[in-house]
Amino acid sequence: MIAQLLRYAVSGGASALTHFGVGLALAGGLHVRPVAASTAGFVASIVVSYVLQHAWVFRSHAGHAVAGGKFLTVTAAAFALNTVVLWVGTEVLAAPFPLVQAVALVAIPVLNYTLNSRWTFRVS
Repeated sequence: MIAQLLRYAVSGGASALTHFGVGLALAGGLHVRPVAASTAGFVASIVVSYVLQHAWVFRSHAGHAVAGGKFLTVTAAAFALNTVVLWVGTEVLAAPFPLVQAVALVAIPVLNYTLNSRWTFRVS
């Protein structure tokens, strides 16, 4: 279990760096609105996350058709959480994008690990 959590942390770091890096480049460099910038970063991180989690973190034998569909469902829940946090933080509270995105990037992995370990990549 500890090894799996460590692998999850590494894959989550790669996914978070993808998410944050793309979002920051768009929001800071191209002046895209924060929610849209974060959305683009989130989408880019999906591929990184799925590949690493399926093959390396959970070492799942679940087929991609089943696991992929479940993963996208979990991702949709995480996307909703990210969007709400970003909207409230940047639009309602007028907090800086990097700070608000960092808050979201703490909440999302907790949700993802719980659902992916217990549902997405579990072979019944």
